[in-house]
Amino acid sequence: MPVTTPAARAAAPPKPLPDAATALPQGFGALLRQDPEIGGILLAEAGRQSSTLQLIAAENFTSPAVLAALGSPLANKYAEGYPGARHHGGCEQADAAERVAVRRATELFGAEHANVQPHSGSSAVLAAYAALLRPGDTVLAMGLPYGGHLTHGAPGNFSGRWFEFAGYGVDPGSGLIDYAQVRALARARRPKAIVCGSISYPRHPDYEQFRDIADEAGAYLIADAAHPMGLIAGGAAPSPVPYADVVCATTHKVLRGPRGGMILCGVELAERIDRAVFPFTQGGAQMHTVAAKAVAFGEAATPAYAVYAHRVVAHARVLASALEAEGFEVTTGGTDTHIVVADPAPLGVDGRTARERLMAAGMVLDTCALPYGDARGLRLGTAAVTTQGMDEDDMARIAELFGAAVREEGDPGALRAEVRGLAERNPPYPG
Repeated sequence: MPVTTPAARAAAPPKPLPDAATALPQGFGALLRQDPEIGGILLAEAGRQSSTLQLIAAENFTSPAVLAALGSPLANKYAEGYPGARHHGGCEQADAAERVAVRRATELFGAEHANVQPHSGSSAVLAAYAALLRPGDTVLAMGLPYGGHLTHGAPGNFSGRWFEFAGYGVDPGSGLIDYAQVRALARARRPKAIVCGSISYPRHPDYEQFRDIADEAGAYLIADAAHPMGLIAGGAAPSPVPYADVVCATTHKVLRGPRGGMILCGVELAERIDRAVFPFTQGGAQMHTVAAKAVAFGEAATPAYAVYAHRVVAHARVLASALEAEGFEVTTGGTDTHIVVADPAPLGVDGRTARERLMAAGMVLDTCALPYGDARGLRLGTAAVTTQGMDEDDMARIAELFGAAVREEGDPGALRAEVRGLAERNPPYPG
């Protein structure tokens, strides 16, 4: 178990401030009176989030300011089109909010152009494909069994129905991307686009090598950076912006913004990307969400956020090491990001059974495909618990609680009580 020194604690991100209680909007009392059924559900969800450990890699807690923007008057505004060219009147403030979001995004990520209207990460990828590809084109992306996303060629997804996908994998020994295989596939299939990105790969992609392979194949390079985008914003992960033709991302996850998507690109593709978002794949933008994205980009540009992003990675590395000590097999032997993928098979339990036992103990997480065989492992993330102010000692203790829950050791009630106590001592919104 790591020793946390006073200096380390001083460098850790501060606990959420008491004014985070404003995360419940001022009109919440009125909602409870008017619609107690939905109000009760929202209260129950707030209770669930504050009494269990949120370890899903794709989730985080937004700031009260982001939540306030989501509940703002811009939720009432229809604003099809782009600033200065809307299809509805009265868009002066909507235009101002979107311009701020675009400016902050381009400055934060060093991009020439940003489109902040996509409703989700999948919407962003759909628009990128629409801008660069035609149905039937060949696309090279990480295979689904190795961590590829649904938009990377899943048969039930638009990507798998409209395009011909070739999937690359990882080295069976190291679990790392096999770049020789990627290059060989690119030479053989001559794809129109190559996608780099994953939902469960815990290491940094080599964007420069992907760029070289794409150039050799005459392909566009699309970076699906939904997971690492927040780390990139905080300087805790390398950026794909200098290498990729198009970067697609979400604005939640580590970035701590509202649920939504975004696209970054150079000026030469800006018009094609914008037209692919609107009017080709989406109608009116959700302007309250666009405003909330602007707030999140502003927060991510602060020194405090950079400290947070690096702490997220440090916590994930402690968690990965501690899980190995508990007997789990950690893919790639560790992590460079917020993601840890652990196989509980050495403990005699499959991934789904382990997840059920962990959920019963109050630890919320996902399963994911493992890069070998047909087994499923556990996918964890440290973004949310780091937002709550937990430290490296907490990460080590979480790993011990994982081991006890999966092995079904001790009193289940006592285990659940300790998990609840850990969560309640670090509330996402104090008060």
